[in-house]
Amino acid sequence: MRRWRGLIATLLVALSFTANAFAKDDDEEQKPVDPDTAESTLSEKTLKLLPQPFEKIGVKFAVTYVNETLANLTGGLRQGAIYEGRFNFAVDVDFEKLAQQRGLSFHANVFQIHGQGLSRDYVGNLLVVSGIEAQSTTRLYEAWFEQKFAGDRVALRAGQLAADAEFINASYAGIFINSTFGWPAMMALDLPSGGPAPPLATPGARLRVKLSDHVTFLAAIFNGDPAGPGSDEAQSRNRYGLNFRVTDPPFGISELQYSYGGGKHATVLPGTVKLGVWGHAGSFADQRISANGLSLADPAASAVAAQHRGNFGAYGVFEQALYQFGANDRDIGLFARVSASPSDRNLVDLYADGGLTFNGPFDARPDDKFGLSAAFARISPAARALDQDYALFTGLPRAIRDYEAVFAATYWANIRDGWVIHPSVQYVLHPGGGAFNPALPSGGTPLKDAIVLALRSITKF
Repeated sequence: MRRWRGLIATLLVALSFTANAFAKDDDEEQKPVDPDTAESTLSEKTLKLLPQPFEKIGVKFAVTYVNETLANLTGGLRQGAIYEGRFNFAVDVDFEKLAQQRGLSFHANVFQIHGQGLSRDYVGNLLVVSGIEAQSTTRLYEAWFEQKFAGDRVALRAGQLAADAEFINASYAGIFINSTFGWPAMMALDLPSGGPAPPLATPGARLRVKLSDHVTFLAAIFNGDPAGPGSDEAQSRNRYGLNFRVTDPPFGISELQYSYGGGKHATVLPGTVKLGVWGHAGSFADQRISANGLSLADPAASAVAAQHRGNFGAYGVFEQALYQFGANDRDIGLFARVSASPSDRNLVDLYADGGLTFNGPFDARPDDKFGLSAAFARISPAARALDQDYALFTGLPRAIRDYEAVFAATYWANIRDGWVIHPSVQYVLHPGGGAFNPALPSGGTPLKDAIVLALRSITKF
């Protein structure tokens, strides 16, 4: 418990000193977020096919189905196409309506995941081309209670939680299907089992405080490994989302959000700046050095990597409306995110992404969206040096990893309330960071750049 208390204190102090430097408005409603659509699970934009017999007493159900076909046209591991899908069954309970408990609510959802993953089997890249790519299974995702206080300016949430819906996120990035535009690949690659993000949530608690009309502070602490230790694939270790682990070294994250502009009489277009830090109290293997101080590539090296106590990082998010078409949130928006963490214990030590989103660009189709984006993940100098060490010690050709990047274009066609058709194209540079192609005899031949086409359908019943 001492290390959990110490990590919480560090995270709170790290950002709270800056709170008085900001003073703008944040009107964002903090409702349960559907990871498939980036909209609230309480959204009224559905096909109206799902009965809601208990809505008047505060119990509401939601069912979303995301299905997609993706194809790798060139490069990567091999060419081919796959189909995958995910049902999201959710329930939300408003205890103020149900039991006169003001400010208390409950949310839970279950995934039913099926299909084959394109990144895993065809591309071999790090920035996974689809946010729903996961092991086929039925699993509990989130299940939490939230209590609001002080006129809803303070909210405490506890239970099985995910971090991606509230931390390091950018609303303008919500239409891109590559997983890195949700939970950044740096977090997914550097944290045990990918951290608390789809498809794995984990026990934790989150505090949200609205410090002023324009400044919001978030802090959360989670069990540090959603799947628990092991050598097999993380999702297999927590196949049904029922591990409920609380004994692993903790992961904590905190974020300060400053929103400005917007409103009927504002002279500045709306925007948001977010600054965050995170820390993990566990042990992390060195990317190059063994326990006896030699390179892991050295035949005389220990088979075990040197261990570092803890891991940490910092990040920033910027969003800005550049032009507004009129009512109903029709605008052109810019987003950018950057994050960094130590090189010696992380595969990726520097990450950045950004893009433009056009919301309602056509008068005839005000609910459609169009977006262009790019993301970059740098292989850490320590991991790169290990590749060079292997080439030196073996005398064989070796692919020296450096970075992976992706460029994406997507269109969000709102067919009607509750149904979206979502075509997308991605160009993946240096799949695997420039890793070698295992299908070729020479270890020095890296995977070639890949072109991925996708057609997604999102249905909210």
